[in-house]
Amino acid sequence: MLEVKDLHAYYGRSHILQGVNLNVKEGEIVSLLGRNGVGRSTTCMTIMGLVAPHGSILYKGQQIAGLKAHDIARKGIGFVPEDRWIFPGLTVLQNLQLGMKSSKQKGRWRIEDVFTIFPRLGERSNVHGGLISGGEKQMLTICRTLMGDPDFIMIDEPTEGLAPMMVEQVGRLIEEIARRGISVLLVEQKLSIALKISQRLYIMGHGHIVYEGTPEDIKKNQAVRKEWLEV
Repeated sequence: MLEVKDLHAYYGRSHILQGVNLNVKEGEIVSLLGRNGVGRSTTCMTIMGLVAPHGSILYKGQQIAGLKAHDIARKGIGFVPEDRWIFPGLTVLQNLQLGMKSSKQKGRWRIEDVFTIFPRLGERSNVHGGLISGGEKQMLTICRTLMGDPDFIMIDEPTEGLAPMMVEQVGRLIEEIARRGISVLLVEQKLSIALKISQRLYIMGHGHIVYEGTPEDIKKNQAVRKEWLEV
């Protein structure tokens, strides 16, 4: 589905990504772990075309490195940024409608699906986005992206600042996304949820991948956790 090879990215003269290699298979949940500032969010933004890439980004066998973000989105890639980009002056329903594909195209997700999975969003469908809670904004951001019917979605720090109950709901949503055949690259700080829902995990350090393995591999490798994940 997605294969990244020797990916580099810069902010001015700062060399942020220094040869990142990773891949995500069809229907797979892959987590990208690491401490703050190691380049995880930049990896997503570079794949999405929001930061200039240097290297190879293959999506469904086609090179997308260097394409504009809107062209990448049209190819079936969705991106949920960590700072919960919603339109605060529009209602919950209007935010979801903005994410929809053409009315002539039927995707895997409908607004009714969102309100079934998250009744709270349905209850607040006519409330402006700026007035809902942080957890509700996170759900809305993810679900609005799903309205575009992506085949591959990147979700950046979806559980940051959320209550434990809402964290569980986010985890269940991501699992449901994968069950519907959508591949997921999850950037996550909480090791517990990443271990619970991921098939594979990458750990980043200093702008490149320092470890790849399964959840069981990470659980058994205390030295890796201590060096690259624990504070």
